[in-house]
Amino acid sequence: MNSANGAAVVVGVDGSEPALRAVRLAAGEATRRHRPLRVVHGFIWPLLRVSVQAPAGGPPGGGLRHQAEEIVTAAVAEAEAAAPGLRVSGEIIDGEASAALLGEAPSAAMIVVGDRGLGGFAALVVGSVAIQVAAYADCPVLVARGAGRPAGPVVVGVDGSARSRPAVEFAAEEASVRGARLHAVHAYTHPVSVGPGDMQPLVYEEGQLRGEEDRILAESLSGLGERWPEVPVTREVTHGRPVGVLTEASRTAQLMVVGAQGRGELTGLLLGSVSQGVLHHADCPVAVVRAPG
Repeated sequence: MNSANGAAVVVGVDGSEPALRAVRLAAGEATRRHRPLRVVHGFIWPLLRVSVQAPAGGPPGGGLRHQAEEIVTAAVAEAEAAAPGLRVSGEIIDGEASAALLGEAPSAAMIVVGDRGLGGFAALVVGSVAIQVAAYADCPVLVARGAGRPAGPVVVGVDGSARSRPAVEFAAEEASVRGARLHAVHAYTHPVSVGPGDMQPLVYEEGQLRGEEDRILAESLSGLGERWPEVPVTREVTHGRPVGVLTEASRTAQLMVVGAQGRGELTGLLLGSVSQGVLHHADCPVAVVRAPG
């Protein structure tokens, strides 16, 4: 995450209700972190060579450019109403929405987006902009979805890989600024028994397996107490599919944090299957944190 002084929380807007929810979420995040909020609208029409000015003889205030200005103005007003005193700016950036937001990522503290926007397919639970930005951004991406709870723990999914460490540290920082408990969840799916006809080459002893998974979680959380001593940490190790376990944990959480890709997932995937599954099913806002490199 970009921790440079003055790095803004950036929120993408398109005039939709999910985008306004994202604005309110971003305003709270910027306030907690004492950072400015930057409202960005990706304006694709110039790239398509469509006239964006008001037509000659048309009503004043017409044209696509004016509509974009109204979208940004409304979003800035929404943020100022949600967080009085917050420093808010807005800008229209010529380009497709995902590209505009990814261009902001290197200098942003965080990017916040709605789970779906205008023009999205009804069958999609999470829109393509959210998926693409979460997959490629050089900063944490917060997707506004589910219930906005002011209380409850910050939940982080932990798989024991080195790539999940940035997500763990981001979750601890979020718990600190929110004054919340950090709940670390490690779900595993190794078989616990082998019956006749199973093709598993190994027989797992449940107690030994559980001890190994406990160790993986403990190692993944090492050092958090020294950096964030004020954050209470609870641990959960459970046998089950990670998406289902994390979705269940999201029902009482104020924030869910996952890595962009986890252990055993193909590096060619746009976004890891667990993180993508959580984005589609979580009942609270979801932060996706991509490991460097």
